[in-house]
Amino acid sequence: MSSLLARFEDGPGQVLLALVVAIVLAALGLGLGSLLVLGAVSVLESSGIAVTPTRSVLLSTVLLQGVAFGSVSLAYLRLRGLGISYLGVRVPSLREWLTVASGWVLALVGAVTMVVLVVITGLDPAANRAGELGQADPLVFALLVPVSFLLIGPGEELLFRGVIQNSLVESLGRWPGILLATLLFAAAHVFSLAGPLSGRAVTVVLLFVPGLVLALTYDYSRNLVVPSLVHGAYNATLFALSFFGTVFGSAPG
Repeated sequence: MSSLLARFEDGPGQVLLALVVAIVLAALGLGLGSLLVLGAVSVLESSGIAVTPTRSVLLSTVLLQGVAFGSVSLAYLRLRGLGISYLGVRVPSLREWLTVASGWVLALVGAVTMVVLVVITGLDPAANRAGELGQADPLVFALLVPVSFLLIGPGEELLFRGVIQNSLVESLGRWPGILLATLLFAAAHVFSLAGPLSGRAVTVVLLFVPGLVLALTYDYSRNLVVPSLVHGAYNATLFALSFFGTVFGSAPG
């Protein structure tokens, strides 16, 4: 935090600019993705094609995490004249595979710990829209297992870790950059939640812990593939558990 204070004393404008750039990048990714999804849904509906829960989830992940997050990230790199080396993309080494496994376990343990705390304190987190769709059609959960590895993990890590975290760390220092990028990552999920604002705020706090694990695995490995795999494995585990819980939990006794 001392590095952040030093940078603020040297020039508060630099700190504010870094924050604004990070927020704008996140907003562009989310905004572009939302517009693309709305446009695609409108085209399908006007063509008489029903937007089923599985189609809705597939459209959302392809257009948001894939097209929108990817486009904003690549545009940022191009504007700054940066290449893929800036992100750190390579086949994981044995040590990095161990980091993936450790990160996956830590993210799950952190999430479970936060859920227990929420239950103890009596707080009411918001529901995830994908979760609501999955409750109506369990095939959504099954579809999201591979999609977590193919689109959700890589897309979100590219924007929030490869671009936003790197940018903030460059401008504000290591820990301020990591914590602020994690906060933005968690807050961005507000738009995928349903329910009152208080419940959404609780869920954002819950997501901060696994988000911090992702940020630290990237900081440690400097390989974007590592947090992408951790993210994919973490989400896939939750979706798989939700699938089995929905299917077998609703089965007649």
